[in-house]
Amino acid sequence: ASAQLSSTFYSTSCPLAIQAIRHVVRAAVSKEARMGASLLRLHFHDCFVNARQARCISFRDRIYNETSIDSSLATSRQSNCPSSGDGDDNLSPLDAVTCTLFDNFYFRNLVKKKGLLHSDQQLYGGGSTDSLVTTYSTNTARFFSDFAAAMVKMGNISPLTDTDGEVRLNCRKTN
Repeated sequence: ASAQLSSTFYSTSCPLAIQAIRHVVRAAVSKEARMGASLLRLHFHDCFVNARQARCISFRDRIYNETSIDSSLATSRQSNCPSSGDGDDNLSPLDAVTCTLFDNFYFRNLVKKKGLLHSDQQLYGGGSTDSLVTTYSTNTARFFSDFAAAMVKMGNISPLTDTDGEVRLNCRKTN
């Protein structure tokens, strides 16, 4: 038999599942405000090789060697991310201004050259995505609307099941 995912899978066997999950998630976000953003990233990225987004090792080169970064951002991140190999696992928020909120400050930061990761800042810097970054940085309603539509589309992507998929024992590498 091949396993298939369904949003109503527990409707009969565990009818209070959604309510229980909602309660646990709300409690987790109440205890640690960044949990909401983490859960969104989990849904967005799922489980793939080389998952990171803000360990010192992933932005060290940017804060010490790149010129397309706001100097105050670079200086503030250098205090938690030494130029040597020490502190590779030290964490910094992608958005230090509203790190506990879901908003469009990520895009506002890109416009100000405050993208922490090199790959993020590449979205704004003279390329084809500049206009979209500008739109999202100035139009919160448009960002939320487009984000919601994208999440629904991603949620509807057919998962790999049975022998086509793989449940990883370690998300950073294939089994």
